[in-house]
Amino acid sequence: MVSVARLRHQLGALAPCALEGPFDPEGELASISPGESEVPPGADVRFDGQLESIHKGLIVTGEVRSLWTGVCRRCAIEVDGEVATRVRERYLEGAGPEDEEAYGFEGDLIDLGPMIRDAVVLELPLAPLCSEDCQGLCVQCGADLNAGPCGCEAPLDPRWASLEVLRQPEEG
Repeated sequence: MVSVARLRHQLGALAPCALEGPFDPEGELASISPGESEVPPGADVRFDGQLESIHKGLIVTGEVRSLWTGVCRRCAIEVDGEVATRVRERYLEGAGPEDEEAYGFEGDLIDLGPMIRDAVVLELPLAPLCSEDCQGLCVQCGADLNAGPCGCEAPLDPRWASLEVLRQPEEG
């Protein structure tokens, strides 16, 4: 929670704001699928920005940063990185959940937590990669193709299998 009592009484006033704390202290946003990326449990998220007083509310502008972890969608190894995104959101006094254009607050305290969580979740990679040139796993034997070829022969396409009888036997 951030106190905005002094800021609210002077239209157009600016105040710096820096916060750091646990991303999801109650564990409500844990990933339910092993293929999804997530903020590691207990990891901190950081907000650096400013608050600006407007009529009946505030504008919150700044940058949100957090670490993330996931599993490469091609080779299934653990990957991690950092989310960094710019935010600019309105906080209006008395706005409820039905107001999709602004976050609500009452009194002289605002909770930046929901806005920060929304910003991070929207920036998490949907299908992370360990690298852009990841070769993935062999579909037959499961070997990591990033380590080199596995030696498996490409399977015959079952749609063409009946034509194999027309192939001339190789002489050796």
